[in-house]
Amino acid sequence: MIHKKQRTYLPENFEMNWESLEPLFKELAARPINSVEELEQWMRDRSELEAAVEEDFAWRYIRMTCDTTDADLLAKFQYFATEVQPKIAPLDNELNKKLVASEFIDALDEQKYFIYLRGVRRALELFREENIPLQTEIQLTQQQYQGITGSMSVHIGDQEYTMEQAAAFLKDTDRAKRQLAWETITARRLQDKDKLNELFNKLRGLRHTVALNAGFENFRDYMFAALGRFDYTPQDCYAFHEAIETEIVPILREHAEKRREALGLETLKAWDMDVDTSGKAPLKPFKDGADLIEKSIQCFSNISRYLGERLEIMKDNGLFDVESRKGKAPGGYNYPLAETGAPFIFMNSANTFRDLTTMVHEGGHAVHTFLTADLELNDFKHCPAEVAELASMSMELISMDNWNVYFESEEDLKRAKRDQLIDSLKTLPWVAVIDQYQHWIYTNPDHTDEQRYEAWTQIYNRFGAGFVDWNDHCDAQQNLWQKQLHIFEVPFYYIEYGMAQLGAIAVWKNYKENPEKGLQQYLDALKLGYTKTIRDIYDTAGIKFDFSADYVKDLAAFVKEEMGKI
Repeated sequence: MIHKKQRTYLPENFEMNWESLEPLFKELAARPINSVEELEQWMRDRSELEAAVEEDFAWRYIRMTCDTTDADLLAKFQYFATEVQPKIAPLDNELNKKLVASEFIDALDEQKYFIYLRGVRRALELFREENIPLQTEIQLTQQQYQGITGSMSVHIGDQEYTMEQAAAFLKDTDRAKRQLAWETITARRLQDKDKLNELFNKLRGLRHTVALNAGFENFRDYMFAALGRFDYTPQDCYAFHEAIETEIVPILREHAEKRREALGLETLKAWDMDVDTSGKAPLKPFKDGADLIEKSIQCFSNISRYLGERLEIMKDNGLFDVESRKGKAPGGYNYPLAETGAPFIFMNSANTFRDLTTMVHEGGHAVHTFLTADLELNDFKHCPAEVAELASMSMELISMDNWNVYFESEEDLKRAKRDQLIDSLKTLPWVAVIDQYQHWIYTNPDHTDEQRYEAWTQIYNRFGAGFVDWNDHCDAQQNLWQKQLHIFEVPFYYIEYGMAQLGAIAVWKNYKENPEKGLQQYLDALKLGYTKTIRDIYDTAGIKFDFSADYVKDLAAFVKEEMGKI
């Protein structure tokens, strides 16, 4: 069993409410600092307090998403969001001021604290008192997305399915069954399209106001600052989009044409994109959630005993919720528990191949959480998504050579590997679409629903439109963006998946060439947390932080070569 780290500042039996928290924040604000050693102790005490607050909030979020129908769990989450976080924000800003104003700040180890202090100064630049209630309202409003989508279910035949469970029918070899499932799922989603449009319009307005309050022209530019994007600009994102359009989309268009021919179809429809073209039944890599966890532990252990032990620790401590069920929030995540030093993995398994890749993806995040658990300050563990997603997406590829634990048949194993490699390329245009769409949304804040539909369709078509014929389903195509949780809940957190996918392919290339060295470089990079720049972390992994057309072309060629070997 694992336990929270022993506290040195907070009482062990500390009760997490505002009445208990306020005196600690005020003590930190008032504490005299007379030496660099006292400043560092002050930073450690503050870090301990922040970790405790983060973990308490984590559990409120986890429990709420595990059961979106429980009013008590929702109330506990909302209490923290409305009664605690808004009161912490101004005090946290005062602590940041105290830190940067300290006469001993220049005596701190610059190499050790550079990234942390850079982030503190950026937070001070962005803080506005008037944004606190707006950010609270945003947080509560965006949680409505989970309530709306988590309550969605469909009846196929005589049985009710969650949306994740129903999606498994899209792999059925019977085209009529696939079509029925797709149309049923789509019709259910479209029932709530107006509700989701209304929700998003409210979020868009709130976010734009936050940006204006902070002195920015639009929410896009605000978020680039808020996300700490010190290493690239919006123009670099546009260059990434163009590289994906020129280097990846043609490969996927060619692959789609081969799919059409193999299925003997005149045109591909949306319900034709997940079925195996061999005509074989969908891959079934595990029986149920428990089997998925056990097989994943074995898979990770075969790569490295250390990796397997991390998942084993999580299982022994009840840190998984993997089965799909009605009332559970959609999607999947790995949530770090800041004090405990371990994470919680949440997902919606419907016993499909995609669930395998979700598990190893979130398992990569989990390993990252363990590797950074002992870093001195809590902020050292707050990795930017470009690094966090490198951990997860690299694990998807590194783990492939040990997927035999999921598949008894060699042919099924080959099918799984081929699907994974093509998916690693298919990720890139979708990332480009979602990212470019958000650039358009927030740099055109006064747009109408109709203009948003037009923008989405234009951008989606530029990157292949999923390589299917949407002529009879324009309404469904126009609303595809509503499926993407990130647009509602974590705006602009998406380009990172594309950057990390390129990095993951490069990590895997190193691993294929020298497994021991490649794995060690990967782990060494993750151990850094966020104590180095993104480029330095990628360098430690033995790869480049690069999304130029030439780099994209080289990595795509490597993936194609590896696909040819399977």
